[in-house]
Amino acid sequence: MNTSLNNMKELRIVFMGTPDFATATLAKLVETNYNVVGVVTAPDRPAGRGRKLNESAVKKYALEKGIEVLQPTNLKSEHFLKELEALKANLQIVVAFRMLPKVVWTKPEHGTFNLHASLLPDYRGAAPINWAIINGETKTGATTFFIDDKIDTGEIILQKTIHITSGDTAGTLHDKLMVLGASLVIETVQQIENNTLVKRQQKASGKLKTAHKIHKGTCEIDWNIPIDNIYNHIRGLSPYPASWTTLINNGERISLKVYQASKEIAVHSFKNGKIFFGKKELKVAVAGGYIKLLEIQLPGKRKMETNALLNGLNLDKEAHMA
Repeated sequence: MNTSLNNMKELRIVFMGTPDFATATLAKLVETNYNVVGVVTAPDRPAGRGRKLNESAVKKYALEKGIEVLQPTNLKSEHFLKELEALKANLQIVVAFRMLPKVVWTKPEHGTFNLHASLLPDYRGAAPINWAIINGETKTGATTFFIDDKIDTGEIILQKTIHITSGDTAGTLHDKLMVLGASLVIETVQQIENNTLVKRQQKASGKLKTAHKIHKGTCEIDWNIPIDNIYNHIRGLSPYPASWTTLINNGERISLKVYQASKEIAVHSFKNGKIFFGKKELKVAVAGGYIKLLEIQLPGKRKMETNALLNGLNLDKEAHMA
């Protein structure tokens, strides 16, 4: 068991989170023998064709470890606040959860801190991993900060930077930041435990880059923007929610999801969106070269490599992307 310094009483932690990204941090806390007295996560949701109730990744892990689970629909309800109070937590940690009301985040003695997958103050918001890649960043990171009454604006505790490679997708970067973030949370807890924590205000050095929620319109590929922007857009939305485009083939409009692509720098005079294809290759002419589609998905079908899809797709010579 971790021992606290400066005669600080033992930390009693309530962890708040929902997806796999949060589960990695919860697991790290448990493996490091911190006293997680309860978990707050999203209510079970119906999913799939049978509409079977689906438990969050955090809930599944907590139940496996015998940790008490709270699943409030209303974070201000008297019932939930009493349940939270009964856990007698003196520290709350939030990873990939919803915005907390003041009555919740001010409750514990040592405060409530959040893990965010960006180098704050840049990329505040719901989708920092996606937007960092979409915008062509070469580095990002993770930040722990104390929650206040606005979104991702509280005092910074710790930050760590990570390099974004040209081949990274939102999926690969998510996994890297998941590991980095879990370690950063442990370091943050250790500083709180040892009373060595130093906070600093968030300060912007220029225009802030935002990470607003991704919607369907965000995901549509614009074949008229430069090749690097298109490439970054596709990988920044892969594997979820995935970029999409409209294929015009024999007068029919077909919606395609694009999961993986590469870029080929070249000089040409073809119209943006024009398609070139062979038995194993499908590429789209854009400003600055061609985007090769490597993994795509037709409506109602599973995603597959392009060479496999081409076997059953009869493309017209005039086919193009809208």
